[in-house]
Amino acid sequence: MSATLPERTRAARSDGEQSRRRLLHAGLRLFAQHGFSKTSTREIAEAAGTNVAAISYYFGDKAGLYRAVFLEPIDAPPPDLSPLFAGSCSLRDGLRCMLGGFIEPLKHDETARLCIKLHCREMLEPTGLWEEEITNGIKPMHGALVAMLCRRFDLKAADDEVQRLAVSIAGLGVHLFVSRDVIEALAPQLSATPEAVDLWADRLVMYAEAMIDAEHRRRKKAGPTGTRLPRRKEL
Repeated sequence: MSATLPERTRAARSDGEQSRRRLLHAGLRLFAQHGFSKTSTREIAEAAGTNVAAISYYFGDKAGLYRAVFLEPIDAPPPDLSPLFAGSCSLRDGLRCMLGGFIEPLKHDETARLCIKLHCREMLEPTGLWEEEITNGIKPMHGALVAMLCRRFDLKAADDEVQRLAVSIAGLGVHLFVSRDVIEALAPQLSATPEAVDLWADRLVMYAEAMIDAEHRRRKKAGPTGTRLPRRKEL
């Protein structure tokens, strides 16, 4: 009898993980379509094929489910950003680490679209999670990228040009993620297969390196303050 207990335990754990996963997917779809306030727990439970009590069991309440839907990676595994934050990787590996976080979700097309829609809705109908995401997610990532650029330029502290460059590099990934419909209208083949999506990672790193090299050349021509020296007026 004892030999059957581990099997039952694994089955129960698997069923629980599947129920939680179904609730996350159902919540993502309904929250993205209707927003937080206009989506009921009953609708989510019915869409997930479970009961309302399951929401309380796994997430506490509707707000807890919304929080999980908004902040947790649902289909794509979370990227390992520890080398970037630790400053223990090369510039290229750091860029790949950061920009790769935008790439993997693109392989899960419908989930990625719903996440974009949910984020847009959160900005229009804020619950406070967008501010939390900026504080706990975006700012640390930006800070790690800025620190990496400071090491590249041998700076003790970031100036405005480093801040501007960091925003521009992150924008490569952000634009690719939030402009799926536009990119597909212009050149659908660029994201049509997992292999095509993977190629984006290599290209974004290459483009980011080119931006960094351009800033390095600009700094070599600039004065001590990092701004371009004024041209001498002709006599």
